[in-house]
Amino acid sequence: MALSIGIVGLPNVGKSTLFNALSEASNAEAANYPFCTIEPNVGMVPVPDDRLPQLAKLYGSKRILPTTLEFVDIAGLVRGASKGEGLGNQFLSHIRQVDAICHVLRCFEDPNVIHVDGSVDPARDAEVIDTELALKDLESVEKRLQRVQKDAKAGGKVGEQAKVEAAVLEKVRDGINEGKTVRRIALTEEERALLRDLFLLTNKPVLYVANVAEGQLSGAEDDPLVAKARAVAAQDGAPLIAICADVESQIQQLPPEDRAGFLEAAGLVEPGLNKLVRAGYKLLQLVTYITAGEQETRAWTIHEGWKAPQAAGVIHTDFERGFIKAEVCDWRDLVKFGSEAALREKGLLRIEGKEYVVKDGDVMHFRFNV
Repeated sequence: MALSIGIVGLPNVGKSTLFNALSEASNAEAANYPFCTIEPNVGMVPVPDDRLPQLAKLYGSKRILPTTLEFVDIAGLVRGASKGEGLGNQFLSHIRQVDAICHVLRCFEDPNVIHVDGSVDPARDAEVIDTELALKDLESVEKRLQRVQKDAKAGGKVGEQAKVEAAVLEKVRDGINEGKTVRRIALTEEERALLRDLFLLTNKPVLYVANVAEGQLSGAEDDPLVAKARAVAAQDGAPLIAICADVESQIQQLPPEDRAGFLEAAGLVEPGLNKLVRAGYKLLQLVTYITAGEQETRAWTIHEGWKAPQAAGVIHTDFERGFIKAEVCDWRDLVKFGSEAALREKGLLRIEGKEYVVKDGDVMHFRFNV
């Protein structure tokens, strides 16, 4: 599943530093899975998963393959981007293609790093980007509305459907004109479904990163600039991760064996990037199931709510087409009792059919016939 998160932000907020840290990230427990750069500004980043090495040890697996998320370092934004200022057109075309947005807000003071607006204010910065994206959305909505209003004059089913769509588009247009992003406009799931093929920029799920200085990390919870960023995130019901992008970059440049000591000295339990990747995974409503054996222990990404045949299809389409059943157990039971044979004796290795909804952490073996 190729799902991507676009990293956005104003110039000099630490966006590229964060992406560079992500681009150097690798899972120490699965060093055979390197970071892979597809294009200069696109990278696949492993999703941290402590379950995999435990299962690999149990099965004697030769390799570990974590699942991944795609991060895209999108061109910087300036005021007027919606009208093509700066790299605005490049920014907007790239962000339209991603599934979610990671919005980096500068929450550190540094006289050596100039802010484009002359002062540090994460709330103002968020408003600048939201405004530019919303203005571009307004163009898309108005263009579609003109066409739909013509269709609404027709009779029959076509005309009725067009009237329904026109009403939704008018609601969105009015909301944007009131200064709202599409995320913050009160719409039903059915109304949002009508907007799906417009790929509206401010309708995408979002998470926020408060980029702080190293000295702010220990007190980030009470930091006034981080509090401003948190208030912005709260308006979207979105997560906020406080990260020092410079520190994260330093961590990734260290040999794996030296990272634990560096983290301890910095007062961190784990790299902030781990929190960011997990937050992105959750934002996209993804879960992981696992296959394990002598050759490999591997994590697979699926959407929440997918049933067993759909999950099998992520491995190969033949698995979905010829799905018969799946052997399923919870990874915790497997680690606790030590083998599939022990789980069978205790009735904890289940046989599930086509209607089974796969859960995060399921260890699965599929049976199929084509």
